[in-house]
Amino acid sequence: MSDTPAFYIAGADRPGRWLVTVDHATNRVPVWVAGGDLGIAPGDMARHIAYDVGALGVGQRLAERLEAPVIWSDFSRLVIDPNRGEDDPTLVMQLYDGTVIPANRGISDAEVDHRLARLYRPYHGALADLAGARTDRVICAIHSFTPCLRGRAPRPWQVGVLYSHRDERLAKPLIAALAAEGLCVGDNEPYSGHLDGDSIDRHALTPGRPNVLIEVRNDLIALEDGQIAWADRLAPILSRVLAKSTL
Repeated sequence: MSDTPAFYIAGADRPGRWLVTVDHATNRVPVWVAGGDLGIAPGDMARHIAYDVGALGVGQRLAERLEAPVIWSDFSRLVIDPNRGEDDPTLVMQLYDGTVIPANRGISDAEVDHRLARLYRPYHGALADLAGARTDRVICAIHSFTPCLRGRAPRPWQVGVLYSHRDERLAKPLIAALAAEGLCVGDNEPYSGHLDGDSIDRHALTPGRPNVLIEVRNDLIALEDGQIAWADRLAPILSRVLAKSTL
């Protein structure tokens, strides 16, 4: 059984302080997971339930502009979610936004351990190495969100900044800076910005690294021109916010 990569890194030797991460970068299902098919329709695999639409393109371009490394996972969040703790009940989703995930129904502990060992832990190991490569590292996590969950009200925000009460040092100034650009900004919206054991908790909050988590509405970055525009918008703002913070 051939292996497949759990992650990719670009710009590992770039000189910037920032480390850009994209936890939900692709909707790939390795062939060793249910034959490469989770049992849901292609249309569902193209939705936000399988990956963060547009986030990879934004993250890669943002990292270039910040002269920073970027790391991204190369497996669908429906296979196993790298932005959850290992003991989180949503680590392997069986139902997401109205869609049942047949290959995950009744999943065994052994299969979860297999996915942890081959995908989740290698990704987090590499992320930890990059984060620890310099003592003044700052983490920027890039995600995207759907404009509307099934049966819910439309989400008005163009961008959200998520954070934990344990570290608001960059998030609050970033929210203000984005709002000053005339954007509709979510303050810990469209959902709360902290889960015990998630990527920011693990690689930023626990070791004390400054951090931000940015969520861009995915209809704005589904295409390349939107990804470029948002990277161009975010890079100088992030640089200014960090410089003013004196962190």
